[in-house]
Amino acid sequence: MSEIIKIFDTTLRDGEQSPGASMTPDEKIIIAKQLVKLNVDIIEAGFPIASEGDFNAVRRIAQEVKGAEIAGLARANREDIERAYEAIKYSDMPRIHTFIATSPIHIASKLKLKPEEVIERAVDSVKFAKKFTSSVEFSAEDATRSELPFLLEIFQKVIDAGATSINIPDTVGYTVPEEYAGIIKYLINNINGAEKVIFSVHCHNDLGLAVANTLSAIKAGARQIEATINGIGERAGNAALEEIVMALKTRKDFYNYDTNIITENIFPTSKLVSQITGISVQPNKAIIGKNAFLHESGIHQDGVLKAKETYEIMKPETVGITKDNIILGKHSGRHAFKDKLVQFGYDLSNEDFEKAFNAFKKIADKKKVVYDEDIDAIIAENILRIPQRYELKYINVNSGTFVKPSATIEMMMDDKSVLKAAFGDGPVDAAFKTIKEITDIDCKLITYSVKAITGGTDALGEVSVRIEYNGKQVSGQGADTDIIVASAKAFVNALNRLSYRLENWVDLK
Repeated sequence: MSEIIKIFDTTLRDGEQSPGASMTPDEKIIIAKQLVKLNVDIIEAGFPIASEGDFNAVRRIAQEVKGAEIAGLARANREDIERAYEAIKYSDMPRIHTFIATSPIHIASKLKLKPEEVIERAVDSVKFAKKFTSSVEFSAEDATRSELPFLLEIFQKVIDAGATSINIPDTVGYTVPEEYAGIIKYLINNINGAEKVIFSVHCHNDLGLAVANTLSAIKAGARQIEATINGIGERAGNAALEEIVMALKTRKDFYNYDTNIITENIFPTSKLVSQITGISVQPNKAIIGKNAFLHESGIHQDGVLKAKETYEIMKPETVGITKDNIILGKHSGRHAFKDKLVQFGYDLSNEDFEKAFNAFKKIADKKKVVYDEDIDAIIAENILRIPQRYELKYINVNSGTFVKPSATIEMMMDDKSVLKAAFGDGPVDAAFKTIKEITDIDCKLITYSVKAITGGTDALGEVSVRIEYNGKQVSGQGADTDIIVASAKAFVNALNRLSYRLENWVDLK
């Protein structure tokens, strides 16, 4: 029987640190429940001391989500650790994940400590965490730029203090596969009692090597990998969970390791994370990209028609990409619609289902066929929403070759109706300026993108925006058959996210 590699998912913690990808507690709960369906072993639910909102989200996940270890991140100090445990203590399987930087540049420039002081803090933190839970993970931040003898010393001492998992993160995406494997082997071969702990790896993708580094670490002896859905995360992102899992599954002849992941839930999980974070999956993304199983070349098409194995190394159904013969339209009933939602991984309450179904009927009256992508947009627009301080009630835009673009908009703001109008350089600009006047939020538009969710002139248009306010970025999405309306919805959605986050953001020193 093959050895099992544990999957530590950090989408809700490290993945949320992607610019504009902040999530509400309700959204985190939805993703966490889907991660349980995916059958990950550990869910890193957040950084409880970072903000009241993060604490509440981690606590709710610990209370409501069963079937996986729930980890809370904590710096190597007692205040962080106590706060983390207060959040995760409701879990059947709580884990404290504590860390401190170990590279010379971090120790000198960021921590401003002596190396022996770093070790002292690490040991004290692990001993303190063990008072709360038996599952304690210790991470050496920036491990791949640390001096190996120092890394060996600090790991040996935290293991002696009771750490059960040791994480060797490539925090800045600096290492390469052969070097990383060498670090893992060195530590395993030289630590006394190495067989009593699990060696974990957490790789960033700054050089595009996160997955390759992770796989090389597994060959070198790592038995836990830390990754995110769709590879989201800070800067260039994290190692993509789906790529690692499918590499192990597809090339079992080479790796001979298994995971507990139910791979048929990979695609639904990917779609859910993309919808909630607003971070689209690139078409050529491995495993779950739109083009991952498409063949345009004549030679490839001919080969696939004769035998799929000629150009497909795995079946799309294996990762949850399925095609069915049920076409949804205005005559479709609740049963067909609900079946489609279940297929996509959406587990809605009766109230949310009715909201989604009513929205589906409105779209179906405008379109002959409602496609799978339209369903995603309906869910994002009507269900995956944050507290609504601002609500778009009415929009009218005038624009043309010889007309100065203007927008008249009515919004509900703090339960009061506000109607204003403004001119702009174009219809979208006019709408955005009007919304900014109504809300009195002078934010900067960082990105604006439009795509047709499906083909045809009746297609839903999906707009994604990212705005910045006081150095903080949030994203917003909106969908409608009218692209100007979709743009306004996206901007209002971003402002609601901003309003929510401003109440919860805390800058960590």
